[in-house]
Amino acid sequence: MTVPITAAAEDSALVLALTAARAADERKGGNIRLLKVSEVSYLADYFVIVTGFSSVQARAIARTIEVAVEETLGRLPLRTEGLTDGRWVLQDYGEVIVHTFMPEEREFYGLEAFWGHAEEISLAPQLPSA
Repeated sequence: MTVPITAAAEDSALVLALTAARAADERKGGNIRLLKVSEVSYLADYFVIVTGFSSVQARAIARTIEVAVEETLGRLPLRTEGLTDGRWVLQDYGEVIVHTFMPEEREFYGLEAFWGHAEEISLAPQLPSA
């Protein structure tokens, strides 16, 4: 289901992050979180963190994100890591980094805890309810 990005998505990095989150939701990604890390890190402006419940689903989520971002914004990731194994797929768009984890890897690496001081952006108005 396509949901329009709201006026709150004023900067292009946020639009990219929301596009990735929406695409992950379309592939039934779990526990999608959007962290604004620009105030606490030079790595990126936003992290999108998603759970895939099998390596096949994690790869499908990553591919869907890539297609959605390319079709919507004309962008491809600068690099993608982990597609072969599908346990932690990382898509680096520069200002946005998308992490698609299997549940065990997400718990082990604990990015939300590590970046716990980053602002979390609510996805409630942007993503359809399950």
